[in-house]
Amino acid sequence: MHMTDQVINEQTLRTGLAGCYRIFAMLGWTELIYNHITLRIPGPESHFLINPSGLHYSEVTASNLVKIDLDGQIIGESKYRANPAGFVLHSAIHRGIPDAHCVMHTHTTAGSAVSCSRQGLVINNFYAAQLHNRVAYHDFEGITVHAEEGPRVVQSIGAAKAVILRNHGLLSIGNTIPLAFSYLWTLQRACEVQWATAALGESIPVPESICRQASQDALQFDPRYGGGRDVFDALIRQVDKIDASWRE
Repeated sequence: MHMTDQVINEQTLRTGLAGCYRIFAMLGWTELIYNHITLRIPGPESHFLINPSGLHYSEVTASNLVKIDLDGQIIGESKYRANPAGFVLHSAIHRGIPDAHCVMHTHTTAGSAVSCSRQGLVINNFYAAQLHNRVAYHDFEGITVHAEEGPRVVQSIGAAKAVILRNHGLLSIGNTIPLAFSYLWTLQRACEVQWATAALGESIPVPESICRQASQDALQFDPRYGGGRDVFDALIRQVDKIDASWRE
């Protein structure tokens, strides 16, 4: 890869990731200045982009994203730092799972509630059925600032793209931003519906055979059908109507 190609590629990645942060802000998937979406920069250096510590997702732009290595050291110049809890968890996944180019993590109320539930995700709704055999779980070990937890997180995730961090929140993985978003959005909706259904009493489980078919038919996860790109682009257009400063 020529240097000019790498620069252009990184700028494209920065723009896409900044847009994703603004989508999260628009959807309310924020936790004050906390949580992270990280994106690997292709190349032998194992660098990735992360949000600047101290900024709300609505303040993230393409230019203020921080480039760090797998040890959390800042590459180049930045007036911002990276949150240790962010790069410890995310770098372990980027390091240990080859196709984990994008990692997203949230503490939404519905997602955190399901993560605290002994049952975990209940396959009793349209969205959960699409995630049949696609969800992994990792037991809570406290605030994710200790590197020794990394290998256990990777082992827990296995080949899954949607992850429930018990007593904590949700996480998704993708080889593109839209694919990781597609998994997270589906998992988030499944948790929201499960949470609402619980208030109504006993729910109707989805039969195993229907779950298998629903998961197979979930074309939003299939790269042949865009891997979530159409939905992501539609949300970017909504973000631009609110504030296009994220492109700067």
